[in-house]
Amino acid sequence: MKRSNQTISLLIILFGLAVSTNTIAASYTFFDLGTLGGTYSEANAINNSGQVALYANTLGDSAIHAASSGNSTTTDLGTLGGATSSATAISNSGQVVGYSTTASSYIYRATLWNGTTANDLGTLGGAISEARSVNNSGQIVGVSYTSGNFAQHATMWDGTSITDLGTLGGNYSFANGINNAGQVAGFSQITGGLAQHATMWNGTTITDLGTLGGSNSQATAINNSGQVVGNSAISGNSNIHATLWNGLSITDLGTLGGSDSYAYAMNNMGQVVGSSFTSGNTGNHATLWNGTTSFDLNSFLDASTINAGWVLTVAKGINDNGWIVGNASNSLLGISSHAFLMAVSPVPEPKSYDMLLIGFGMLALINRRRKQQM
Repeated sequence: MKRSNQTISLLIILFGLAVSTNTIAASYTFFDLGTLGGTYSEANAINNSGQVALYANTLGDSAIHAASSGNSTTTDLGTLGGATSSATAISNSGQVVGYSTTASSYIYRATLWNGTTANDLGTLGGAISEARSVNNSGQIVGVSYTSGNFAQHATMWDGTSITDLGTLGGNYSFANGINNAGQVAGFSQITGGLAQHATMWNGTTITDLGTLGGSNSQATAINNSGQVVGNSAISGNSNIHATLWNGLSITDLGTLGGSDSYAYAMNNMGQVVGSSFTSGNTGNHATLWNGTTSFDLNSFLDASTINAGWVLTVAKGINDNGWIVGNASNSLLGISSHAFLMAVSPVPEPKSYDMLLIGFGMLALINRRRKQQM
């Protein structure tokens, strides 16, 4: 009876080992998203379906157009009639926002693409506006010149109205991100005009998020938990570090060993992406932060991709599945920048049935020893 209980206990332990070791580890597959026929492209954002917002040179580098990429196809979204446009964000429903020049001038106007139809979102009365982020309710934020072009203010478009979000007392402000609760993150010049600080807008409340001790900071993104990321000057010198604001706390996310780093996007899991100088400031590499631990995204490239000459220089977007987009260079191919996608593939390691086979082998050995003792 005692031996039988020992056998059952061993089976339970082995089964537990099999389950606990069958964890999912992330491995990435690199994709060059290419261009619209030209030599250059940059990716800015990715939604949870894997659709990417970017801009790219057209054939002959004759123009730069906003584009979206998905299902191995890159689509030219066109412009408001001018030569230039850029896609800066994409919602989970596929709405793309950014900015475009018009047919009558070279100035930018905030733009919404539904499919490939470009829509001018208007301004706060001035000539220029840009859209920078869109949430799943279709609320869009960015920046617009006010009447007379005397100032540029953070702006919200909600489909029916255009709202001036105001400043921290200075002359300008800029909205870079909006979450599904309508909270907005960006930056604003403070009273007196001596510096700009990362800023959150929450309805009618404007909050100065502060800095890492230096003079200036800016917020670039906000997730649905209200966590904000961006960049801040650090105390004592002019270096800039990627920064996380979480309520009242401000966290320096650090670098890859170099002097400066920059955070551009964050998902709802709290993962942050951006870029950082490497040790000795010998290069600027795309970076992933999990908490305050930084990872050079180039370390996740397979040998064939590295040998082909690809270097990931900056990460601009990350979705809730951990897929990352940004820009890569390739000196062997003469590419200064192509949009890239790093797609996550779940890999079981080690396999649970391997552990069970080991367990059954151990049980067989125990039974053999019992028979020898009988």
